[in-house]
Amino acid sequence: MRRRTPPPPAPLPQHDGVDPVRVRLPFGGQWATVREHLVERLTGAGPGVVAGMFDAGLVVAADGRAVAPDAPYEPGMFVWFHRELPEEITVPFPVEVVHRDEHIVVADKPHFLATTPRGTHVAETALARLRRELDLPSLTAAHRLDRLTAGLVLFTVRPEERGAYQTLFRDRRVRKEYEAVAPYDPALTLPRTVRSRIVKERGVPAAREVEGEPNAVTRVESAGHRAGLGRYRLIPETGQTHQLRVHLSALGVPILGDPLYPEVTAPVPAGDFRRPLQLLARRLEFTDPVTGAEHTFVSGRTLSAWSDPAEWADRAP
Repeated sequence: MRRRTPPPPAPLPQHDGVDPVRVRLPFGGQWATVREHLVERLTGAGPGVVAGMFDAGLVVAADGRAVAPDAPYEPGMFVWFHRELPEEITVPFPVEVVHRDEHIVVADKPHFLATTPRGTHVAETALARLRRELDLPSLTAAHRLDRLTAGLVLFTVRPEERGAYQTLFRDRRVRKEYEAVAPYDPALTLPRTVRSRIVKERGVPAAREVEGEPNAVTRVESAGHRAGLGRYRLIPETGQTHQLRVHLSALGVPILGDPLYPEVTAPVPAGDFRRPLQLLARRLEFTDPVTGAEHTFVSGRTLSAWSDPAEWADRAP
């Protein structure tokens, strides 16, 4: 069995809080040069883009030197480069810092802002913003929230401690509490615990429930109702993709502003921030694995459909 070689440190600095892309050349294959492999691998970059990066000296090896356009292919070699950042519409809401110490940063993320760079959301992400605003280039996310969900996200300051905090989430030693606004159904008996099996297929926007052993568990409680709207307290025991959205939809009370459940709707125009998904990561509680401190953090955000239902109704498309 071939031993996995740990990657060396990145020889390129961040750009706008975004790390350079790291590629490890795979073992096997018939590529003659590094450029030949990357041209084949990065087909989405467009014709001539990868070749142009080599010509400009933008692809570098571990020593920071440019990889020559005719450099021979070396299995296991690491190379780095900066992707061309897409044009992004600014999400016009701040990322609030709830807590900061030498080990962690807890941020209160707004709706519409991705947690970490992915796809077309790169510099306009909570991680990239915080790296820039706090001057913390080593900041990393210990977990993620959906782009459309607002609320608390835990980031780690020191790379060597990230694993300890990620393990908290993996081992379900973080108590997470969410809040949602959805239609009120007087026939729906609460509290209750919802258990189901959820699958999310790559390339398919919505997750779905299927037969089989449950892998998604959510405690659903009522936090009040008025004028046909319900306010729900959601306590997930697991962390499947879109779990809370799927479970409330299955109960017949889909979360307001949800473009995927109970059915996928046409995407709103870019820059339309009028009707955010009414889902908020309200509370995080855990024992700090590094310091032993007991932490409880609470989001200061509100869900507009509940705090100002008249304005929410006026925003309807």
